[in-house]
Amino acid sequence: MSFSPRRVRPFFVKFRPFDRPRLKVILTTILAFSLGLGLALLTFKITTVEIPVFGFHDIIDLDNPAEQLPQRSPQAGDYSKQNLSVFLNYLVKQNYWFLSTSDLYDYFLNDPKKPIPEAHKSQKPILLTFDDGYKSAHRNILSILEAIERQEGQKIKIVWFINPAFLGIRGSQLDRVDCTDLREGVKRGYYDVQSHGLNHLNLTQIDDEKRDRELLESRKQLKACLGDLDARFASHIAYPFGASNSRVRQHVSRYYLTGYLYNSRILRPSRLKSKYSIPRLSVDDKMSVARLKILAAGFWF
Repeated sequence: MSFSPRRVRPFFVKFRPFDRPRLKVILTTILAFSLGLGLALLTFKITTVEIPVFGFHDIIDLDNPAEQLPQRSPQAGDYSKQNLSVFLNYLVKQNYWFLSTSDLYDYFLNDPKKPIPEAHKSQKPILLTFDDGYKSAHRNILSILEAIERQEGQKIKIVWFINPAFLGIRGSQLDRVDCTDLREGVKRGYYDVQSHGLNHLNLTQIDDEKRDRELLESRKQLKACLGDLDARFASHIAYPFGASNSRVRQHVSRYYLTGYLYNSRILRPSRLKSKYSIPRLSVDDKMSVARLKILAAGFWF
């Protein structure tokens, strides 16, 4: 039995005349879809405010032997003073608006919102937060902020989320700031101080009575430390471990204006379902400065 091999059409053969209209329709459809998608993304970018809220922990100096092995073991959430300095200097040169928690609340979250000041309308807002109140973080951050103000003539505002039960406590490796440290940063215009719970307990794992004590006593002690400097301090809270649920949010709303999470998302105020679920971007030593710049630029999903 014999057969003729099937003739294979070369891939480079030209379309026959009756295929050309179909190809034209396909290409036109693709082009229209691409233009429509681009326009939609551009409109989204223009009309949707994005605010990256970064969450740091301890800041360590790579040139300080006391903050390196064997004197100090690496901790989860460490970030280097050197990389933080590069990042903050970049933000200054890019003309970012460094928000306080009150700025975020007043201009973007409250109802009604305050009108954005003319001086900030052309700036992209950003919020920099530091949890737990480590002494080394205070020392290293303060030196960066001083250098930027001296060299660039700009004062940067950063937010501390503090556990007041640990103020002034000396640890085996990680000492905590005391009230004097915080007051120094506040008086110099660098620090906004807010609550991180009294003892850094997981608020989802304790009973209502203990939870209320964690929330209320933290606020009272921070007010006692700083209330004469700024009445707005201790009005916002970052949930310890980023842990929150509906019961926690219900209790938090009795004492605080907002609550901050850790969920690696960017804040879009127009899409925020609750002021007690503000997203934060968790930062650790695995994140390069280049990555932080991308996150600061926003418009990612």
